[in-house]
Amino acid sequence: MTDIAANIPVVDFDPFSDAFLTDPYDYHRRMRDAGPVVHIPKYGILAVARHAEVHGVLNDWQTFISSAGVGLANFRTEKPFRPPSLILEADPPQHTRSRTVLGRILSPKTVQQIRAQFQEVAEALIDRLLEQGTIDGVKELGEAYPLKVFPDAVGLTEDGRENLLAYGDMVFNAFGPRNQLLINAAKRVEPLTDWIMTNCQRQNLRPGGFGDQIYQAVETGELTETEAPMLVRSFLSAGVDTTVNGIGNALWCLANHPDQWDKLHANPALARQAFEESLRFEAAVQTFFRTAGRDCELAGVPIRSDTKMLTFLASANRDPRQWQNPDVFDIERRATGHMTFGSGLHGCVGQVVARLEGELILSTLARRVRRIEPLGPPTRRLNNTLRALASLPLKLHAA
Repeated sequence: MTDIAANIPVVDFDPFSDAFLTDPYDYHRRMRDAGPVVHIPKYGILAVARHAEVHGVLNDWQTFISSAGVGLANFRTEKPFRPPSLILEADPPQHTRSRTVLGRILSPKTVQQIRAQFQEVAEALIDRLLEQGTIDGVKELGEAYPLKVFPDAVGLTEDGRENLLAYGDMVFNAFGPRNQLLINAAKRVEPLTDWIMTNCQRQNLRPGGFGDQIYQAVETGELTETEAPMLVRSFLSAGVDTTVNGIGNALWCLANHPDQWDKLHANPALARQAFEESLRFEAAVQTFFRTAGRDCELAGVPIRSDTKMLTFLASANRDPRQWQNPDVFDIERRATGHMTFGSGLHGCVGQVVARLEGELILSTLARRVRRIEPLGPPTRRLNNTLRALASLPLKLHAA
């Protein structure tokens, strides 16, 4: 823990408590109103909740580093619970090497190549769900679709894919404190660890898939044999759970804003825009940490080296300094600049694939479904980093 300047506004609540994670928006407002940088004494950290400061921290990687961890733990002084990610928890030049390889594999050109296959799966899934009529929007759509298309693209075996949900839940819980959420998630993952690491090995990946393409970078000298399985692990930990929650949250938004669904049904071409707005309105990824790599200043506030800085991405997405009517869900809004995928050097490397999945699901639903009817309150799944639903009962009315 580092010294915190005495004149920084204090917000005396726990951003990892059940109350905060269940309904964070009033807490966000109070932090934004308190100042551009606030002190959270429970964890001895600073935080930013306004759009300008969140954007500023994420885009100043030289000052606010990722290699000390993007969670509460400071890897300069604490041992990480696992070997740090070579893409998420790294700074240049290591980050540049990893990002170059992953950026090539997940390029817009690649996305165009997989689009037809992803579309076919979306149509078959929604045809089946329409026959059911009543569905769990999280289990049978939000989880089912990413668990099919993304592991297929990576080249993963069919058996045991559901393990990716528990693994992703644990990884994102680990960015917070060692609270009960993390303890429970770690217990669930313990028996699955061997499955995860085994399926990161090249012999268990389909030739030509995203995972195999990472290993091809070993042959060209861009990566080492040790680095390749760790980057496949990054695909498996970050590539499913975030998209699951992005689609689940989008379904919740559209089911509870029937006027917006009517707009999308009338014009399915708005699907991409609707997905972006749902990412802004109900951010699947709520927070990430950075660490001050040196003594510095942000918005006039002095910050000591090694201070952990919590960036509230979801709060930035509703900052009235950035957005007009930020608490209104409006699929015709241009949500460009939301922070859900991060920003700058560490902006989500897989966002093109996540956006493709969201667009295809929403556009297919818009063409086939006249109305999405909520059948009861959703069940929330609390996570230290993600905004997630465990269940969302819906009735789909065919067009």
